[in-house]
Amino acid sequence: MRPMLAMVLPLALSFTDANESAPVGLLHDVTFDQYSSLSSVGEMHNRLLSPLTARRLGAALADPHTQPVDLSRERFALYVPKKAPPNGYGLLVFVPPWDQAAVPSQWIEVLDHHGLIFVSAARSGNEADVMQRREPLALLAASNVLHRYPIDGSRVYVGGFSGGSRVAERLALGYPDLFHGALLNAGSDPIGTPEVPLPPANLLERFQASSRLVYLTGKSDADRLDMDRRSRKAVNDWCVFDITPLVVPWSGHETPNTAAFSRGLNALEQHDPADPDKLNACRERYRDELRSDVEKARALVSQGNRSDAAVELEKIDARFGGLAAPFYELAN
Repeated sequence: MRPMLAMVLPLALSFTDANESAPVGLLHDVTFDQYSSLSSVGEMHNRLLSPLTARRLGAALADPHTQPVDLSRERFALYVPKKAPPNGYGLLVFVPPWDQAAVPSQWIEVLDHHGLIFVSAARSGNEADVMQRREPLALLAASNVLHRYPIDGSRVYVGGFSGGSRVAERLALGYPDLFHGALLNAGSDPIGTPEVPLPPANLLERFQASSRLVYLTGKSDADRLDMDRRSRKAVNDWCVFDITPLVVPWSGHETPNTAAFSRGLNALEQHDPADPDKLNACRERYRDELRSDVEKARALVSQGNRSDAAVELEKIDARFGGLAAPFYELAN
């Protein structure tokens, strides 16, 4: 693993920080050299794992600031429209299911229309380790494009196809301060599970308030449509309401054509803020449930029944993820 550099990228950069002479067009075998604190092992553990899982893995870390990948060995595909919009480019970080870094040719005219940069990493397919490669590569891709080009921070998105879409969903959930929406193409999961745990409360609330999810799946892709339905239900249950499902006619499990990709991006860029009263009522519901479960575990501790309390804490951790972080003391 590569140690954290002394200088890391901030979350966002002003236009004056960007390199106005950076190349545009379709670029292959692009290299990046800027690391970010967002992709450090400790930060990913905090955002993408449940508290108990992060604690167990963190105990083995010599340095939580370690970076999982060596950027000097990584390559990316990049497409940059020739002209930036007045407020800066948008950005779509794409997590592929395949190993090669590629920009689907049928998407380029749509990227031009939206003034959207596309970036995707090589060796980041379904066979690659999610936390050791796929997630940090996507985060580093975003950080480096933000460093090189004038980007409108409100139009930074993550997306993917198939297994890559499921990784994109995890990143959107854990990094709502970086990604403001996700294009989930033929792959999704329920959130609030051991496999896709909730992030800490401040990040979940930001995700609820400012992130948009677009599900884009072929009409004949029955298994993924069912996955989408289960994912949307869970997302709604966790108070995320800015969601649009799109079904692509005459399509199976395949990347979208030009028209479908255009529909997906059009939907992604139409943020629909949640009703504050509805959002607050939904949040209070799960807060009450969490308080009730924690009190149950505390009662078991006070009775000296620590083994049963530990079982209850595991259940809390599995369901509430990062929301349960303030209750670490129950595990001591």
